[in-house]
Amino acid sequence: MKLQIPTEVPNPSNNTPIDLSNIFDVLLFIVAPLLLVVFYFLHRKKGKENADSKKEDI
Repeated sequence: MKLQIPTEVPNPSNNTPIDLSNIFDVLLFIVAPLLLVVFYFLHRKKGKENADSKKEDI
């Protein structure tokens, strides 16, 4: 059975949970996704405001 597990790919026996005491993990898995979501909604809001102002100009 040991011969069937590939060594180059992750498998359940060698995965570790996220270490929230490591600043890199916190930035990568918590802060970055939150910033992406916030910037996405800000970008959508700005796009809708620009579209509304263009409709008023016509």
